[in-house]
Amino acid sequence: MRIDFSGEGFEVAPGDVFTIGREGDLQVDDNPYLHRVFLEVWHADGLWWLSNVGSRLTATVSSAGGAVQSWLSPGARLPLVFEETVVVFTAGPTTYEVGLCAPAAQYAVTRQVQESISGDTTVMPVRFTASQKQAIVALAEPMLRREGMSVSDLPSSAAAAERLGWSMSRFNRKLDNVCDKLDRMGVQGLRGAPGKLAMNRRARLVEYAVSSQLISRADLPLLDAGDLDD
Repeated sequence: MRIDFSGEGFEVAPGDVFTIGREGDLQVDDNPYLHRVFLEVWHADGLWWLSNVGSRLTATVSSAGGAVQSWLSPGARLPLVFEETVVVFTAGPTTYEVGLCAPAAQYAVTRQVQESISGDTTVMPVRFTASQKQAIVALAEPMLRREGMSVSDLPSSAAAAERLGWSMSRFNRKLDNVCDKLDRMGVQGLRGAPGKLAMNRRARLVEYAVSSQLISRADLPLLDAGDLDD
């Protein structure tokens, strides 16, 4: 298994346990919000596995160009069956992206999926108004502009609203609508409980939107498109 992060590459052999966190084999960042050891990559029963050994943080795991996505909660593990996997997680105000590559993968992406993810089709069949999409892109702008597997800062709601020239009330209303739509489609982590918005919904929204290719760099011009009437 090869692991890539911010220009660095690591090789993991079967029998080894590779740790990712504030400490460990991959020291992601000296971020007090990040667990000392957050993720582990290991091999067993003929498969590579990813485990969340933290107690608070979650990770978004995306494979097959965003067609397959999982939400890895504390204490959970999942097999890495595709050749390319992207792991995205947020600790405090910072979002991290780590790439995993297993050349001897168990599964491959079908031609139909490759064609769908290379075109205009998104994985989640949900429609957003132009201004709702602007709100998503404003939050994800630093991540969309990054190069490769790296680190990006998550803007505050106030900064995203200012970027669009909106009031806070308008931005929060659009964010509520976006999270409600995705929550109804079964996307986890956007609500803490019935009627109560999750505290980390901005981070989860960005992780999901980028990993599933709901938005891409091609949407960045929306930020300067002015007031788009719904």
